[in-house]
Amino acid sequence: MRWLLPLSLVALVLAVTTPALAQVLERKVSDFTEKLEIGISTEEIAITSDFRGADLTIFGAIDGFDANLLAQGKYNIIVALEGPKDNATVRKKERVFGIWVNTQSMTFELVPEAYSLSSTRAIETIAPRRDIANMGIGVDHMRLVPLGFVGDGSSLGEFRNAFRTIRETSGVYQRDPGGVQFISSSLFKASVRLPANVPNGIHIVRAYLFRDGVFVAAKALPLRVVKTGLEQAITRAAHDQPLIYGLLAVTLAVVTGWGASLLFRKE
Repeated sequence: MRWLLPLSLVALVLAVTTPALAQVLERKVSDFTEKLEIGISTEEIAITSDFRGADLTIFGAIDGFDANLLAQGKYNIIVALEGPKDNATVRKKERVFGIWVNTQSMTFELVPEAYSLSSTRAIETIAPRRDIANMGIGVDHMRLVPLGFVGDGSSLGEFRNAFRTIRETSGVYQRDPGGVQFISSSLFKASVRLPANVPNGIHIVRAYLFRDGVFVAAKALPLRVVKTGLEQAITRAAHDQPLIYGLLAVTLAVVTGWGASLLFRKE
C-alpha cells in the first residue's frame, strides 16, 4: 500500500484568526492581566534558486505577569508558523494484478501547506488535551475536514493519519518541543523552521500564552514568502502563460534529450 499527496497549484491567503480560535479567545480573556507581545526577525523571506530552508526567530515578552508564577515556571509559550491554506488530496495506492493503482482518495478542505510548531515543552503537557484540540494547535489537532465526503467514515482516520505522515515526512510539517526559551525574566525567543520547499505566499506567525495550563492570550503576525530572480520568472510564466511555458518545457526536454544522445552516441 502506498500513499501519494499531490501539491495543489492554487494558494489561498490564510486568515489571521480561525473561527475555532476566535471562540477560545473570547472566553474570559478579560480575567487575566497578562498580555503577549511578539516580533519577528524579518517580515519577508526571499526564495532564490539556491534556497535550502531558513530559521525564523520570533521574540516576545509577557506584560503584566505574576513574578511568583514566572519563577515557578507556570508560564508556557507555543509558537506556530502556518503557511497559506489550500485543499489537499491524499490518494491510496494498492497493488492490483501486480500493478500499483489508485484505489481511493480523500480531499481535505483548506489545510496549511506548511506548518512549524515550537513550544517551551511538549504541548500535551502545557494544557489539557481537549483545550489544545479545540484551539487547533499542533499537527495532531489540525482541522482535517473532508471535502464532499460520502461514506460511513470508517476510513477517515486512516486518511487523516496518512496526510499527517506524508506532510511530516516531506518536512513541510515540523514540531520542536523546547524550541521556545525564556532568555531573561519575561522575555522569550522561539525558532521555527521554513523548509526548502516552503510554499509561496502569506504565512502567519501565531503565539499562545498559557498560565498554569490555562490559555491567557494570543498574538499573530504575517510573514511574506516570495520567490525572486529566476524562480519568480519561472513561477510567473507558469501561471500567466501556461501554454507558452508548456511548449518551452517540452522543447527544452527534446533538445536536452537530443543533445545527450549525440554526446553519448557510440561511433
